[in-house]
Amino acid sequence: MNSPGGAPHPPRQGEGDRPKGGGGGSPLTQRQVVYRARQLRREMTKPEVMLWQQLRQRPRGLKFRRQHPVGPYITDFYCPAARLVIEVEGWVHETSRATKDDIRFKFLADNGYGVLRISAKRILADVIGTAEAIAARAESPLHHPADGPPPRAGEEGE
Repeated sequence: MNSPGGAPHPPRQGEGDRPKGGGGGSPLTQRQVVYRARQLRREMTKPEVMLWQQLRQRPRGLKFRRQHPVGPYITDFYCPAARLVIEVEGWVHETSRATKDDIRFKFLADNGYGVLRISAKRILADVIGTAEAIAARAESPLHHPADGPPPRAGEEGE
């Protein structure tokens, strides 16, 4: 069908050659993790907000990300240069969630990430000192990323 001027009509609403759904065809599960991370960024706790205000200033020149997806999990903060995950531990982590946290931290360690757990009380008491301690740890981790990830459990002797 052509218009009176001879040019074809533009596609109707919903038609066209672009795929629908967004995300570049990424798997549904990956998109769910990203959506959840975005939601958690809007719902940060007071200690997380306070710490983020310090870490976003790039202490010691290090970049940090907040509510960053790593595999199927979402970390509170992440420093890509050091492959360091920072988790803010509140009262929720002391209850039934402890078992889930152990599984999560094992996954992170098995995949070459360092995990630093910081209590919410410490952040509330001294946010600047806590941010400086995190930056110091990220600046000189025990494992150097240039050496590659540490061996996974059971692979030490190979």
